[in-house]
Amino acid sequence: MTGDQDRIVVGVSGSLRNLAALRYAAVQARATERTLVAVLAWIPPGGEVAYRSAPCPPLAQVWRDCARQRLQTAFDQAFGGCPTDLKVQTLVIRGPSGPALCQSADQPADLLVIGAGARGPLARTVHGRTSRYVLAHARCPVLAIPWTRPFKTGNRALRTLEQEATAIG
Repeated sequence: MTGDQDRIVVGVSGSLRNLAALRYAAVQARATERTLVAVLAWIPPGGEVAYRSAPCPPLAQVWRDCARQRLQTAFDQAFGGCPTDLKVQTLVIRGPSGPALCQSADQPADLLVIGAGARGPLARTVHGRTSRYVLAHARCPVLAIPWTRPFKTGNRALRTLEQEATAIG
């Protein structure tokens, strides 16, 4: 039905906002029997220009290891570990996330899944660079998964229960 080249590529940032995209990509990978390719891009603190002015390979290795750990932590938070029921490939790429995702999902048959990020003008300015870049430059279909606030309703319900308990007691 599908070949080994059929992939679902998902950008992983390690943030709570991104877990919905990672989970949805896994659901699609299972349903279509595709390989799930999880990509986490990283740049040195201060950017590449700052690193080039004072390069330190051991420090770059520490940052690379931290990026790998963030990718593993994202799988732990989303699934309790790496899913064993589907083929998973992980990539940790040094560079800006938008270009890294577009280079990773370079086949027309790929599906690139990204988190859509927050809404509103300020949020789009701060968080929307990767999704805008990917939507403008991807060479395959892109699926942007919106983020919802999973804890807001739970916190409100908890506060309501606490208030009711206080009123009763």
